Amino acid sequence: MLPAVLLACGQTPVPDPNPEPARPEVATPSFAKGADISWLSEMEHDGKTFRKADGTQADLLAVLKDCGINAIRLRVWVDPYNGWSGKDDMLGLAKRVKDAGMALMVDFHYSDFFADPSRQVIPSAWAGDKDKLDKMCSHVASHTTEVLQALKEAGVSPAWIQVGNETRNGMLWPAGQLWTGSGNIPDGRKHFASLYNAGYDAAKAIFPDALVMPHLNNAYEDNAWWFQQIKAEGGKFDAIALSHYPQAESKMSATQYNQQALSRIKALYDTFKIPVFVSEVGVMPSKSDAASVLQAFMTELRKIDGCKGIFYWEPEVYGNWKPAVYGLADELTRLTGTKQGTWGAYNQGAFNSDGSPSEIMNAFKD
Repeated sequence: MLPAVLLACGQTPVPDPNPEPARPEVATPSFAKGADISWLSEMEHDGKTFRKADGTQADLLAVLKDCGINAIRLRVWVDPYNGWSGKDDMLGLAKRVKDAGMALMVDFHYSDFFADPSRQVIPSAWAGDKDKLDKMCSHVASHTTEVLQALKEAGVSPAWIQVGNETRNGMLWPAGQLWTGSGNIPDGRKHFASLYNAGYDAAKAIFPDALVMPHLNNAYEDNAWWFQQIKAEGGKFDAIALSHYPQAESKMSATQYNQQALSRIKALYDTFKIPVFVSEVGVMPSKSDAASVLQAFMTELRKIDGCKGIFYWEPEVYGNWKPAVYGLADELTRLTGTKQGTWGAYNQGAFNSDGSPSEIMNAFKD
């Protein structure tokens, strides 16, 4: 829409009485203080609302901006239950992220449900090609292209793109699996690198300036060997993404997990000289030290030159909300590939029972 309407040649333009609001420029932050809010659409569908610290009801993105959040991570599944976290759902949220002036990370799972170290289930639409590496590579490339082209046509440019989610033992099992209980799979790393590169190349073809990266769980572990082996097979990555949940395990204290993760992150940057992101972090609000554990980690993380951001995973969850699919044992069994019962609610959200941010979110304030 033009900012003014010309009445006739030489006459003074009349201001448009209903101008389109100016959209904020989206700049890639030097340090991403982010949140993965991929459940937002379903939560809103279920009637969940959000409030700022002063109690004012507001859009979640506005609430998060008040907390210091400047970037958002969104996952995308291929053919998910009821469409949540599918291409169209992700696209709708991505437009809102851009309109809020926040940077975007896109997280490809290449599955119809969560992909992680315990499961990397081939999407049902691709299952017939599970033993055909070339076909699987084609599916990865086509899906990546389709999703990112839709973003481009909508005017949304992601700053960062994850190819695969927590792919320690590969992706799209068995096509890109790295090992089983019997040991390493012959050519497993070579096959994984082919699948990963299919996504990497497709992403760079549409968004050449985006940082494209693999993602591993357990930031506290020595992960350098994994990246070295994949790189030796031709794997291409511009950055590294890691998950860190310091209160989710009990072999060490949360402080020890933090210290070890910080040391490993610094070592990864020193080895590969590319940015490192903590693309998932979470603490347990049921534990009294949750806020201080995250604050301590954030404070030290920002001192590492090579670390360029951190994203809290689904902080907006509150009131024991859970996705509808979590109550469907048969559907969970299908999506995960193993027998399942119903699931409970996510227990590491960072919002209070009234939909306002808890003290955990103070870690993201400057």
